[in-house]
Amino acid sequence: MSVGKYIKDVWGAVRSLGRGMKRTLYYFTHHKEIITQQYPDNRETLNLPERFKGEVVMPHDEKNEHRCTGCQACELACPNGTIKVVTRFDMIDGKKKKAIDKLVYHLELCTMCNLCIEACPSDAIKMAQTFEHSVFDRNKLTKILNNPGSKIMDGVE
Repeated sequence: MSVGKYIKDVWGAVRSLGRGMKRTLYYFTHHKEIITQQYPDNRETLNLPERFKGEVVMPHDEKNEHRCTGCQACELACPNGTIKVVTRFDMIDGKKKKAIDKLVYHLELCTMCNLCIEACPSDAIKMAQTFEHSVFDRNKLTKILNNPGSKIMDGVE
């Protein structure tokens, strides 16, 4: 009985190999469909899909303003602690108001799952299409997303 199972497994492996070789032969003989891109020679013409996720960024406008309210929803949604929101309290009109001091992003821990982007109620962060993250020093993979001296946009609560 085990010999029959062995022969059946071998036959399944040969069939699977044949299917793969058939697909390879098809692409070899039909050159009109280009699958492989010649990276890094095509950096100028490289077209990444819109849904590609490279790294988390925080957009700022021309007045160095961002949309982050410091609610920490992105930090809570992150499954492995990639984002850390450091807040401070500012006195505005005699009231304490929570403000973001810095948003620390650890790229080396990020799995590009997009959960932080989905959790953000004010659309303060988004995924960029950058993909070349190789560095010799791991400390360069820890980034501060908000610009120095930036503040929250008017009308964002």
